[in-house]
Amino acid sequence: MKKEKKPSFTKKLLAGKEKSTITVYLILRLLVIICMVAQAMHKNWENVFLCVLTLVMFTVPTLIENKLKIDFPSTLEIIVYLFIFSAEILGEIQNFYGIFKTWDTMLHTLNGFLCAAVGFSLIDIINREERFKIKLSPLFLSLVAFCFSMTVGVMWEFFEFSADRYLSLDMQKDRVVEKISSTKLNDENKNEVVTINDIEKTIIYTKDNKQIVIENGYLELGIIDTMKDLFVNFIGAVVFSIFGYLYVINREKYKGLEKIIPQVKRD
Repeated sequence: MKKEKKPSFTKKLLAGKEKSTITVYLILRLLVIICMVAQAMHKNWENVFLCVLTLVMFTVPTLIENKLKIDFPSTLEIIVYLFIFSAEILGEIQNFYGIFKTWDTMLHTLNGFLCAAVGFSLIDIINREERFKIKLSPLFLSLVAFCFSMTVGVMWEFFEFSADRYLSLDMQKDRVVEKISSTKLNDENKNEVVTINDIEKTIIYTKDNKQIVIENGYLELGIIDTMKDLFVNFIGAVVFSIFGYLYVINREKYKGLEKIIPQVKRD
């Protein structure tokens, strides 16, 4: 008797998915593979690693579904795939972070939204299970989702800072700023702020007598980018928390929100 062929990893991964999800997944995976081959031909091994990492991250939604028995709606799953592709392939390898000033802001806003969705769904699923005695109010559910999203956002900023500090990367994206306000500029060493407006240029002198000139300002080392990222993460988290609250108080009226809210799998 012929042995039955075991389904491939891809078929297992896409089993039960909607056609739109499968289409988006396969197209994005093909683009990542093409990008990985191109980067390998140019011996950009760091970018090759990013491509491999992207392919691994594409499997995360399905792994979460199988391990936690959660059903990701097709719309939300497609958003997750596009988010991963936009952050790693377009953002890092194609330098969309440098080309489009709002690219990083857009992704951090979306990240706040998605993390709030995951946090909300996990607590909502527990809240609806009969074997758990704890029942949380809709307002508290939304608060937990918000806090979960902000915690993930803060942890990511910790990671960016550590990568910049210890690996000499620039994940926090330094920028040139024309104005500075600091007590360090006070000649009398008083705790009074001194403000300098319209900085024409700054000059950095290195130990080997090199001069680096920064025109129209000074180089700000990441704090503005970090606070901006946390702020837009906050906006995304608040938006989803409001959606989640409306969904819990009236699931029938706001049934359309099920397209972006993970549900518990039912046998």
